[in-house]
Amino acid sequence: MRRVARYVTSVCGTLLLTVSCTWTGDAGGSDTDGGLPPAPAGVTAAAGSATSVHVMWNRAPDGPEVSAYEVYRGTAKVREVPGSEHMVDVVGLTPSTTYVFTVRARNKAGHSGPRSKTVRATTPAASATDTTAPTRLGRTRGETTGSRSVLLSWDASTDNREVASYDIHQGAARIHTVTGDRTTAVVTGLRPGTRYTFTVRARDAADNVSAAGSPVRLTTAPGSDTGQGTAPTGFRAATHRTDGAYYLDLSWIPPRADGVITEYEIHLDGRPATSLVWGGPVPSGRASYSFYVGREAGTEYRVRIRARLPDGTWGGFSAERTAVTAA
Repeated sequence: MRRVARYVTSVCGTLLLTVSCTWTGDAGGSDTDGGLPPAPAGVTAAAGSATSVHVMWNRAPDGPEVSAYEVYRGTAKVREVPGSEHMVDVVGLTPSTTYVFTVRARNKAGHSGPRSKTVRATTPAASATDTTAPTRLGRTRGETTGSRSVLLSWDASTDNREVASYDIHQGAARIHTVTGDRTTAVVTGLRPGTRYTFTVRARDAADNVSAAGSPVRLTTAPGSDTGQGTAPTGFRAATHRTDGAYYLDLSWIPPRADGVITEYEIHLDGRPATSLVWGGPVPSGRASYSFYVGREAGTEYRVRIRARLPDGTWGGFSAERTAVTAA
């Protein structure tokens, strides 16, 4: 027998389990401005050089429309980007200094929502005598992971001191930065059936930039697809019984994405059932969660899960698993 359980909202540790729904509240704004946008989630900051920090956050997928994001260093607003973007470089910083950043969203009426949680980044030391750029990258590779994302990888550059970061360019525009210990990047938010050209450059702490690596030309898959390149992997499902109640136990490995994945959607028997939102630190490896499904033995559940990507879109579904409450 198959049955989709009914759930109530509950908080457990740092994970929030909620019934999937559409935003309808006011959240403190007026009836005319559509309400205030929520605090951005998944904010990260990483030094790109001795004088710059790359700040990223997850684009708000639901609720009132976001017209812009404001980036703060301490209490001062230092950058602003359109609501369609979710990353920015803060420049003109001091070497060997720790900075604190927050991000807040602004709605169409010009009202800003609450600030995000604070993140910190420390710029490396700089040498005034360093004028040597990192070497040109070795072989650069790429593959499409569906209709809206690609995975890039490259052979590491070398520097007379140290590579601080890698800049990813789409055509002539720099679209992303990763730290110098990374040799891969996931680019999401692309258009289906579109040809793109990507290049990667290495940057050191003194802001010396290498020549571009070999260009990677990729065409995203046409139309919509299953998005398996952005799906959770290693998905497992089982049940256990405690005090006469049955619980569904899930675990998975998050999909690869440049950014923090804070939200997942669970489907039971082919229909959306719940959303899982981390309100605290996100697991760095395999994630797991258990939730109540009822007291009836012999019930079979078909379950799968997908992640909300940092660009605000849903990734692909995991493999579907079956779990049965034991008699």
